[in-house]
Amino acid sequence: MTKAVLGIIGGSGLYDLPGLQNVREERVASPWGEPSAPLRIGDIDGLPIVFLSRHDKGHRLSPTDINYRANIDALKRAGVTDLISLSACGSLREDMAPGDFVIVDQFIDRTFAREKSFFGEGIVAHVSMAHPVSSRLSAIAADEAEALGLRVHRGGIYVAIEGPQFSSLAESNLYRSWGCSVIGMTNMPEAKLAREAELPYATVAMVTDYDCWHEEAEAVSVVDVLKVLHANAEQASDLIHRIARKLSAITRTADPDGIDTCLDHAIITPREARDPALAARLDAVAGRVLNS
Repeated sequence: MTKAVLGIIGGSGLYDLPGLQNVREERVASPWGEPSAPLRIGDIDGLPIVFLSRHDKGHRLSPTDINYRANIDALKRAGVTDLISLSACGSLREDMAPGDFVIVDQFIDRTFAREKSFFGEGIVAHVSMAHPVSSRLSAIAADEAEALGLRVHRGGIYVAIEGPQFSSLAESNLYRSWGCSVIGMTNMPEAKLAREAELPYATVAMVTDYDCWHEEAEAVSVVDVLKVLHANAEQASDLIHRIARKLSAITRTADPDGIDTCLDHAIITPREARDPALAARLDAVAGRVLNS
């Protein structure tokens, strides 16, 4: 295979990617609706980069209002082969302090008001989410974060809540009792949809606060989050540049976790029973298997 095309989804405070070369802005039409923002397409050291602002410039979209299906579909249509999520989060562990970076490896989904699958009535599919992130992409992100001198944690459980309110003290303590590491509002169903689109996905979670459980820290507020976000944004940009340089120097091979081909054994509806209209909407996400 050839080089990767790296997709970046920028979260709170990350509405652009400084240093992106040969940039053009492109609106990609999706049968799933309107993506959060136009794609910013360029390169870093020759590696193709596709950047999408999750909340759009000006942070006009709340976590619930984001069209996650359109975002993932648009990135797939733009040729993305590997996808990194940059996400602000709260910490549920003492050792994960504001300013730290966590390379998440597990999720708990507590969202309830979002479309969570490209599939449904007419074409049913069940993908495995046992190991929800790309081990290869996550390892590269962790290695490059360490090389940059960031305080980074390899692995952690991200609990996704619906929001837009922050959690109550009782909820925060409940999630800590479950062993969760960080809390956020956007990586679900994003990670699930990336898997359905056969896109290797990794989360770089940037800790901004201690949620509200910490007895010695103030309960989370937007003001506190923004202070840390501004400091993290520059580091996140530097990290993406390092990851891009790493990927530009190697030839991309098949994903070692089998994510590139996870739909091969996921679609349960036989060909003769599939809804043609839904199949047409799935052309980018699942065309590899539906048209074979």
